Amino acid sequence: MIEIRALGADNWQEIRDVRLRALVDAPDAFTSTLEREMEYDEQRWRHLATTGRWYVAKDDGPVGVAVGVDGRSGDTNRRELVSMWVAPSHRRLGIAERLLEQVKEWAASQGATTLALGVRESNHQALAAYLRMGMRRSGESVPEARNPSKVIIVMQCDLGTG
Repeated sequence: MIEIRALGADNWQEIRDVRLRALVDAPDAFTSTLEREMEYDEQRWRHLATTGRWYVAKDDGPVGVAVGVDGRSGDTNRRELVSMWVAPSHRRLGIAERLLEQVKEWAASQGATTLALGVRESNHQALAAYLRMGMRRSGESVPEARNPSKVIIVMQCDLGTG
């Protein structure tokens, strides 16, 4: 039975482990790198745990993760999904949908009316998955901060609050 639960600062080691596992498995899916995040110390991981809402899927160990944060645009009605990963062994089992639902519920509980996320233009599998899960293209795209030659497509959904 796959369990999904929220993690906090006291779970920093679990957050670190699942995040590094995601970076090993899908290095091109994220705007950070394994090398960069392997250098983070306990204080940095604890800080990350408190600046975002982390959810982990567990099945005899972590098999997925999703992270929601306050909207970076300063829009108080918007929250963002900044990381999503499911282990290859557990894909197509509905785990990503369950993780996304947790982030949506968290965002709505914070008063947000919109959840947004960014996907690399070249990540066709993720784009298709998010469309299946009810996200839609916002019409906005932005260059990746660390690599401006790569395009990030912004997707969003309405949360039905307000």
